[in-house]
Amino acid sequence: MSITFLDALISLSSVFPVDSTSTVAGLLSIFHEQELTETVHDTNGHGYLATFVGKHGRLVILRVHSRGLVTIDLQCYEEDNIAQLDNLLNALEKKLKVLLNGNITRIKKLPALVRGAKVDRYWPTADGRIVEYDIDQVVYDEDSDYQNIKILHSRQYGNILVLDGDVNLAESDFAYTQAITGNGRESYAGKEVLILGGGDGGILAELVKKKPKMITMIVHIDQKVIDGCKRHMRKTCGDILDNLKGDCYQILIEDCVPLLKKYVREGRMFDYVINDLTAIPISTAPEEDSMWEFLRLILDLSIQVLHPRGKYFTQGNSATLTEALSLYEEQLGKLSCPVDFRKEVVCVPSYLEQWVFYTAWKK
Repeated sequence: MSITFLDALISLSSVFPVDSTSTVAGLLSIFHEQELTETVHDTNGHGYLATFVGKHGRLVILRVHSRGLVTIDLQCYEEDNIAQLDNLLNALEKKLKVLLNGNITRIKKLPALVRGAKVDRYWPTADGRIVEYDIDQVVYDEDSDYQNIKILHSRQYGNILVLDGDVNLAESDFAYTQAITGNGRESYAGKEVLILGGGDGGILAELVKKKPKMITMIVHIDQKVIDGCKRHMRKTCGDILDNLKGDCYQILIEDCVPLLKKYVREGRMFDYVINDLTAIPISTAPEEDSMWEFLRLILDLSIQVLHPRGKYFTQGNSATLTEALSLYEEQLGKLSCPVDFRKEVVCVPSYLEQWVFYTAWKK
């Protein structure tokens, strides 16, 4: 059974240390009016901490830090009287302004976090921030042999593909597809193209329109990604995933590493290689991280099958992860075949952060 829990917060900063005795005394009447029972906790001289418990499991945590911060955390079940709770928070905020008149540097009332809901709305950005999406429905949720695959519906972004808790692509994210294919600067007509990953079908659907000679897309093992996307991400992929072969494309559900090695042995070349398997790792220990080893292997094999005048496209990661991005650029300088590269920063709507994309080519 799902239990939805709301968690709202008021925080207040003061220019001077806060007198907990007078501050608490001024707030107690409000708590008592709400029939909240007080329990004071020992802070070993570090300000004041009390919990107040009321009807229906309602809980308020009041903390007065001696250095000038007051926080009031209100927790309750969704079935509680929300209007009444808003009135309580408003009354506490108003009273605090009176008690600390002239000494307040900042006061902030945060909207409630919703915990335990049937639909999880909170997902981390690449640089570690928690963001709240307007998710209102889980439209697909499957565990494959390799990962958990979710497709969630957002009122703002459409359906969003989430793999093992990582937001991959939303139906609104055409900017991602454009960036990883060259932002409209490339001519794919009559060209041989290799796509690594891309199980959402967005890249393939876009490039088929460009009249290439042939697109080979190697989806790294997981058929269930395609199964979910062809049913629930059609604004991204259209009908391109309905068939694994078309006039100018083929989709292979295989491990890309053996296949790339086979292409190297055969001397097969592609005009464009688009790596959509994974973002670069955020780890700063590339010699020890298996994801870095995988990335280096794919990168080296991809450049080996790239035509001398071809181009290699891939995503990087969040523009704020400068150390990880620098490590990736170091890897570009260590390939068996020397390359030049450029990078481009693009805003991908559902990522809620700036994202870096790379283009590389043989020297």
